[in-house]
Amino acid sequence: MREKSIFMLATLMLVLAVFISACGGNNTEGNTASTSGDKQESASTGETRSFKTVKGDIEIPAKPQRIVTDFYGGELLSVGANVVGVEPTAFQNPFLTDLLKEKGTKEVGDPTNLEKTLELKPDLIVVMKDTNYEALSKIAPTLYIPYGTTTNIYDTVKLFGDITGEKEKAEQFIAVFDKKAAEGRARLKGVIDEKATFGLYELTDKNALWIFGDNAGRGGQAVYNALKLNMPKKTANSKEQTIQLSMEVLPQYDADYMFLTTYDPDKKGAALKQLKSSAVWGNLPAVKNNRVFFNDFDTYYRYDPIAITGQIDMIVDMLVEREKENKAKK
Repeated sequence: MREKSIFMLATLMLVLAVFISACGGNNTEGNTASTSGDKQESASTGETRSFKTVKGDIEIPAKPQRIVTDFYGGELLSVGANVVGVEPTAFQNPFLTDLLKEKGTKEVGDPTNLEKTLELKPDLIVVMKDTNYEALSKIAPTLYIPYGTTTNIYDTVKLFGDITGEKEKAEQFIAVFDKKAAEGRARLKGVIDEKATFGLYELTDKNALWIFGDNAGRGGQAVYNALKLNMPKKTANSKEQTIQLSMEVLPQYDADYMFLTTYDPDKKGAALKQLKSSAVWGNLPAVKNNRVFFNDFDTYYRYDPIAITGQIDMIVDMLVEREKENKAKK
């Protein structure tokens, strides 16, 4: 334990030494006089400005060039940011894998590892978790953006366009999203009953069953916000984004179309097998009408802007194909 303490102390001293050397001993958190939009010259990064956060006003580069983040990789990439470091599971996001490889992005651990971050020489750090906030702030200006700060793709993209000084790229991304959403709605017209309901469910390896709203991943923003499909009545009337369901109440939350992801990291399949064998499950209208979709967890868990945009075509494709299949059987 003594050796571990010495190592941690040495690491923090190194971080502090580099920070003092780079910034001339000025702590970016200490400058709260500027208001959002003010700019001043910085020897290392050029223009800077003050950005308001829940931890106070933080002086950040007007156009950051090297960004380390934990869980905001997709949000930053959507506005063209140079993400040099990100948490490990981002590399399992099928919508981001190629982009991260192209940029040579490195994984920085979860919680964000100080040594790995220091090696990447970021000029801005953006985190969803504030576990190492004080230490990270000594490496580079650090923005703490708590989970749930934004509730839809528009506000999310605008926020990160503001953070990176790329408001024009944010507008361009939103235009692409809107176009794809409109195309998706057009493809479903006449294929899907306008009054049909769509539910998003998740089963865990511990046999827990959940239903989700429009802002908790699992395709919610693509299904409800982009394609404007209808929620089950009980979900629409709830203020909660996630509700745990028992098998007894599942019929009250069923939908004409049901999308199910399964969290099963060990790929055992036992929970899904048990669900399918349930009489309650077998009697659901969506099951009887062949309108249940078993979706990949890693693909539909994601809720960054790039993932949401990619999910639109995937959802439309599966709905169109399934309706063709069902029609052919009649």
